[in-house]
Amino acid sequence: MAMAATAAKPSPIKISSSISRPTTPPCFSFPTKTLNPKPSSSSLSLSHSSSSFIAHSHAPISSFFSDDDSSSSDEKPREECGVVGIFGDPEASRLCYLALHALQHRGQEGAGIVCVHDNLLQSITGVGLVSEVFNQSKLDQLPGDLAIGHVRYSTAGQSMLKNVQPFVAGYRFGSVGVAHNGNLVNYGALRAMLEEKGSIFNTSSDTEVVLHLIAISKARPFLLRIVDACEQVKGAYSMVFVTQDKLVAVRDPYGFRPLVMGRRSNGAVVFASETCALDLIEATYEREVDPGELVVVDKGGVSSHCLMPHREPKQCIFEHIYFSLPNSVVFGRSVYESRRVFGEILATEAPVECDVVIAVPDSGVVAALGYAAKAGVPFQQGLIRSHYVGRTFIEPSQKIRDFGVKLKLSPVRAVLKDKRVVVVDDSIVRGTTSSKIVRLLKEAGAKEVHMRIASPPIIGSCYYGVDTPSSEELISNRMKVEEIRQFIGCDSLAFLPFDSLQGMLGTEAPNFCYACFTGNYPVEPREDKVKRVGDFMDDGMTGNFDSIDGAWIPANRIHKHESDNESEERSIGFLFNFASDLNFLDVIQLRGWTRSGILLVCQCVDAYHWVHFYCCL
Repeated sequence: MAMAATAAKPSPIKISSSISRPTTPPCFSFPTKTLNPKPSSSSLSLSHSSSSFIAHSHAPISSFFSDDDSSSSDEKPREECGVVGIFGDPEASRLCYLALHALQHRGQEGAGIVCVHDNLLQSITGVGLVSEVFNQSKLDQLPGDLAIGHVRYSTAGQSMLKNVQPFVAGYRFGSVGVAHNGNLVNYGALRAMLEEKGSIFNTSSDTEVVLHLIAISKARPFLLRIVDACEQVKGAYSMVFVTQDKLVAVRDPYGFRPLVMGRRSNGAVVFASETCALDLIEATYEREVDPGELVVVDKGGVSSHCLMPHREPKQCIFEHIYFSLPNSVVFGRSVYESRRVFGEILATEAPVECDVVIAVPDSGVVAALGYAAKAGVPFQQGLIRSHYVGRTFIEPSQKIRDFGVKLKLSPVRAVLKDKRVVVVDDSIVRGTTSSKIVRLLKEAGAKEVHMRIASPPIIGSCYYGVDTPSSEELISNRMKVEEIRQFIGCDSLAFLPFDSLQGMLGTEAPNFCYACFTGNYPVEPREDKVKRVGDFMDDGMTGNFDSIDGAWIPANRIHKHESDNESEERSIGFLFNFASDLNFLDVIQLRGWTRSGILLVCQCVDAYHWVHFYCCL
């Protein structure tokens, strides 16, 4: 049976903030650093009691942030990127541009294309959506019949222009470009080794390590250099390389991330992360690039090579749960059919009396259709998603509760009023968005709200190219199903049973990676998964708190024999000194405080960038 929790008459759950206003005068304070000789526009005072801190800021920028943290309104795991490669079409760059449009859901922070013309690799990259980075004049600068492209959402490396792929590098035997989907779990160790040998890195992306390994390899020819590099990296990678005369596609031995091959009617060969990209440019799907396979395309045709003996495949199950578009075929299976069956399983194993089935758009729609069909209950659009939400919002001075969710989702009262509603979503990560959605539905008149989740509980962070919170932040790792139900305030809650998920996959079940559900990692992570401060302070980007996605700094843990006051004082002192050393203008806001650590927001000297730091106690 599905893991479920039910309440006959749920009562509102009151969640108290870990930041409270102290009633005693401050016992100590720390000076802030102000670089502006004019009267200070930002000041911070910290009041200390035995259990809480409060920060006051007069910086205008702090009014951009709401107390309910609207940045959490989109808490889904996010795919790192999508890749495209095209050989043999005179409009390669334009086709690449269209294919990247089809893969835009895999990354929205940056896009780039590298094209080969007259034996030269020409590159255009930019921050933003594909349509924002490229226009007619820029595509005119990318002639040639050989191109690769990339859209990104960062997991390793911050969101800055210098980290936008494809990367192009020159070495003693020519030039090479690379676009990478995935994440290397031994990136830190490899980078340290390469820097010890004199390598100089220009980015904070793990992909750059691959280029350095190719450059220092003693193997000949170029293909063996790629093999040499791939034998040293561990983790997930589906990559496309381009040289003056070759297009090369390679997939890691476990096949974590998808990579497919197709062909256009004129014979041009296309590689892409999903088949939806092939459909848009009228390329016919031929096959997947196999795990551990290296495919070379040149004027001599297409050749396949065994990169290394491949293990049992461990394909990412979340491609079928959330990441890929429903019209794609991923790992040889229809994504639409997978999600429809997930919904049917939920209706069978976690039934509930209801009047209507709705979905959390867009990723929950197909599962909701499957649930409704199996349960014999009408499916309706109870939530309308706004597709025109930008990245920066200025909230009115009078706070709007659940501001971030209301910007993106609007309830349809005619569908919900006085109804018992089943709402289907693909996953629950932190639980904050789910609680706001439940509140939104009940405020719109829903008599009962029953949550059905088309995936098992997520208890582990992903290290293979998906941006997920740390395990400590995952609600299913901290709470049982009934506790989660109480937290989000729904009348009942059920997840897709793990055994049923594997049963649906049948004989292919062992070929998928379930680390986020089980904590069992096919490739053991060798390094802590933490966000690091990159060099985005000078990259010319502007944006709000969301666009940085948090720069997490691991601080030295305080010895347990120290008193609470000493721990708190050392932690805050560390943060202030660190911010000062990095030339930040000021600490402008205290975002969170628990018994284990604090989270602060710092404003950079240009007054347009923000970083938040976490310090453990």
